Amino acid sequence: MELSRRTFTALAGTAALGLALAGSGGAATGPQGSRVVPTGPPPPPPEADGRRHRVTYDRHSLLVDGRRLVLWSAEVHPFRLPSPSLWRDVLQKLRAHGFTAVDVPVPWNVHSPAPGVHDFTGVRDLNRFLSVAAEERLYVVLRPGPYVGADLDAGGLPAWLTAAPGSARTDDPEYLRHAEAWLAAVDAIAVRHLYTAGGGTVLLYRLEDGRPVPAGDAAARAHRARLHAKVRADRIDVPVLDGEGWTGGDGPPTAGLTAVAGGAADAWGGPLSGGEGYARVRETHDAVHERRRHLTALADRVTVHHTGMGFGGTSWGWLPGPGVYTSYDYGAVLDEGRQPAPNMAAVQQLGHLVRTVPDLARLEPDGDGPERAADGRLTVRRLANPDTGARFFVVRNDTEEEVRALLPGTGIEVPVTVAAGDAKLVASGLRLGHRKLAYTTAQPMLCVSTGRQDVAVFVGRHGETAQLALDCEKQPGADRADTEPAWAYDQGRLNVVAPLGVGGLSRVLVKDGDSETPLVLLFADDETALRLWTHETPAGRLVVYGPAVLRSAELRDATLHLTGDVTVETGVEVWGPRGVAEVTWNGQPVPTYVGRARSRVMEGLMPAVRAVALPALDGWRCRTENPESDPDFDDSAWTVADRTTSHSTTPVPEGGPVLFADDYGFHHGDVWYRGRLEDLSGIRSVALSCSTGTQGLLMAWLDGRPLGAHRMPAPDEETAARGTWTATARFTVPGAVRTPGGHVLSVLVRPMQHAGTEPGEDAHKAARGLVAVEFEGGDRAVEWRVRGAADPERVTGPFNNGGLFGERRGWHLPDHDDRGWRVVELPRAQRRQGVTWYRTRFRLGLEPDLDASVGLTLEDDPERAYRVQIFLNGWNLGQYVNDVGPQHTFALPNGILRTRGANTLALAVLSDGTTPAGPGTARLTLLGAARGGVPVEPVDPPGR
Repeated sequence: MELSRRTFTALAGTAALGLALAGSGGAATGPQGSRVVPTGPPPPPPEADGRRHRVTYDRHSLLVDGRRLVLWSAEVHPFRLPSPSLWRDVLQKLRAHGFTAVDVPVPWNVHSPAPGVHDFTGVRDLNRFLSVAAEERLYVVLRPGPYVGADLDAGGLPAWLTAAPGSARTDDPEYLRHAEAWLAAVDAIAVRHLYTAGGGTVLLYRLEDGRPVPAGDAAARAHRARLHAKVRADRIDVPVLDGEGWTGGDGPPTAGLTAVAGGAADAWGGPLSGGEGYARVRETHDAVHERRRHLTALADRVTVHHTGMGFGGTSWGWLPGPGVYTSYDYGAVLDEGRQPAPNMAAVQQLGHLVRTVPDLARLEPDGDGPERAADGRLTVRRLANPDTGARFFVVRNDTEEEVRALLPGTGIEVPVTVAAGDAKLVASGLRLGHRKLAYTTAQPMLCVSTGRQDVAVFVGRHGETAQLALDCEKQPGADRADTEPAWAYDQGRLNVVAPLGVGGLSRVLVKDGDSETPLVLLFADDETALRLWTHETPAGRLVVYGPAVLRSAELRDATLHLTGDVTVETGVEVWGPRGVAEVTWNGQPVPTYVGRARSRVMEGLMPAVRAVALPALDGWRCRTENPESDPDFDDSAWTVADRTTSHSTTPVPEGGPVLFADDYGFHHGDVWYRGRLEDLSGIRSVALSCSTGTQGLLMAWLDGRPLGAHRMPAPDEETAARGTWTATARFTVPGAVRTPGGHVLSVLVRPMQHAGTEPGEDAHKAARGLVAVEFEGGDRAVEWRVRGAADPERVTGPFNNGGLFGERRGWHLPDHDDRGWRVVELPRAQRRQGVTWYRTRFRLGLEPDLDASVGLTLEDDPERAYRVQIFLNGWNLGQYVNDVGPQHTFALPNGILRTRGANTLALAVLSDGTTPAGPGTARLTLLGAARGGVPVEPVDPPGR
């Protein structure tokens, strides 16, 4: 909870209280020798400091310059947030919430629109992202594939590779030639940001998608070895991970990545979420789920933690793989609107713990294995640090009710409470700065020394009672800043009891006794802990309580300058380095006084963010298209489909021709086919066979008359992972056109995405688009022409545009003149096979210091069968399928969205004519707002 008015009033009224060996330029990496590295302070947060650094490891942890490091990493997809200035926002929020590293896939297909072309400009600027990560003092685990998976089209392989010779992910020379060129392009950037050389914070490098190669697959193993050799030849001297662990030697089994990723991908129709989307995914991958899996990893002595998705973002345009829809929220700890999600609390608490408690970097089992608590309902795994004597206990409750029980053999003398289905980490014998913890029933969250005191935070579920004992030979003094905690000294121990969450933060100041250095004990429930922040400055660490996010802290002279976000009415409380006399927040002076817990406390409160008013979406204009269905349409400039062979895994029909869209360079978005034939006499029907990704769509016309449509079914749990769907649609030829003379068969196919692929399978090469055409009643010779998207656009790259007529004419662009379009109102109910466009403009005038995340929500009768491609200021931000779902709200990233200016929204509606088509209601939705944020640069629209 926020710092309440009651809390601050009370404070105001009281007195003070798998790694490979390498080594360029002396920056050695590889396994540590026989010398045992003792537990000690972790390395400082990384930066591009221009110094050489040594990265090694032993069976316990990574070692950076001889210091043990526990890596707490979140996966971030910058390519799913095409607004580079917001990358800093995401990285600052992750760092503030306890993360020390980000795992970053670099998809080949995003950067390579054609063979030999590697584009790292604009929204694809890898150099910029790595520079920002270094400025925000986060390590980077770089993952350039060449195959990354990540629920991307073709798993990240470039679409042009579907029509090229060579078998992917093997030692095929044709494939390796392209793959090595890609790695060379990435490595030329990465080498400038290696932590070993001091140019940046790239600490680890991961090949492929992180999965092991089958032992019997010689081609795949040779492929992996070739990639590894290439990376080393490119002077990448940081440790390299592949699916087998640390390459180049026998890696320590505990210093690996956790095996279980956080969250889950949801497919079209929401088979995983029961049709409810990622909100439902979060209910199953909640804070309890996160605690259980992360604490299990900690009990397994994992010290390089890949916690799962930190920020998934949006699979805009034609970026997504077959198994996901537009949103890639994934259940990440930062949602698609860049807001902390409910599961953040668990991850933040553990992140700060492994970041500030070095004992966790070297643990050994303390006992023979999992044990049962006194009543048999709690499972306890015991761990100990042999250097410090600190003991940690991972306690898991597998029952459906809260359990309170003693834990024999732990030294904890009172019962420990664990919520139903939950897990908890408790400890004994842990140093809290200058004093020693005897035991605690609450989970430690952080322990730092700042200024003239030590600060330790303990957390748990709301309503639980934390009990804590400190070993004290001499009786200390104890003061409290809040009425809730209580304590007593008895037989060499100070015993403290505090209810969690009652009144917000509970503070106890322990002084004198065994140490002249005071110890501040802070007790918080999950909600309160999400307002506790720690930050490193050159002058020392600090702890801040109150704001929604702490972004930066800098001590200049005697003034502490803080920046961050505020959402609701709150104060600011700071435990900081010595010499702090003044505090500013986002550049404004904050009057403070010294509180009873030796903190600087803001006088009064900062106001909550004001309500954000969003305009209604009206003034719509409408225009129908698909002139390609007209027999007189001029297709003379289209590509003639006359190939007879293909590199696709889909067989070419006997006698051909090849109709596969990829073979003619049309890899993404809608594709039109026009077939001319001279005689339909006696032809009763036409069968159109197509191959698509999930939710593929086909519509056909004959001489301008609709023949009908076919769509692939929504997947269920068993078919959600299917990458390629095939079907044959048979349409009756009307009697009126069964005549000699020229006829035109027009077909529009929405191919959707390419499948991912295992080594050597080449599933990404399965055909997309039309596969074969057959006529019932006789064979007919057809001359086919095909047209898809234009060449990749400079600003947006290859994934923004498809082959719709309106896209080719720029109807989605903000400067298109639509004054001649028909004025309409929503909702609409038009029954028509084909494509209809709707455009409107709206203006936002948000305050400069307001970071508001905005989405577009579309809703309609779910019985209506149509889909919408959404364009904001020319950017293709996703696909809405009204009768399948589950997504209804689409994030509109700031930068693409002009929060202080005019915006153009264009909706391309595809309908099969079987039901009335919308759009129904369309409205702007606030996804979150705060006073603060980062400066946002406008992102160019396509065509610039």
